[in-house]
Amino acid sequence: MEINEYQKLAMMTLNPKIEKDRIIINAVMGLSAESGEATDLVKKHLFQGHGLDKDEMIEELGDIAWYLAEAATALDIELDEVFKTNIEKLKKRFPQGFDPDRSMNR
Repeated sequence: MEINEYQKLAMMTLNPKIEKDRIIINAVMGLSAESGEATDLVKKHLFQGHGLDKDEMIEELGDIAWYLAEAATALDIELDEVFKTNIEKLKKRFPQGFDPDRSMNR
């Protein structure tokens, strides 16, 4: 599936009653909440002896993707643009791939 197709399909489930200027607020709150849920799964795995359930992580990452799509939609941006912009930034920061020195001295 292409990322912009995902965005279009996912946003079919966006609540149409949310005012456009408030969608971004819902999106960033959702990103925060869902990232916290993914963090909790990893925390329980690392510090409480739980197995890391990949199916649960897939669900949480999917929820994060949904809110990312919502944020982009609120800004009238296609996800493809978000991803391309991020890759351009990473290439500038790490032109030869990850480098600990460049990471510490950027």
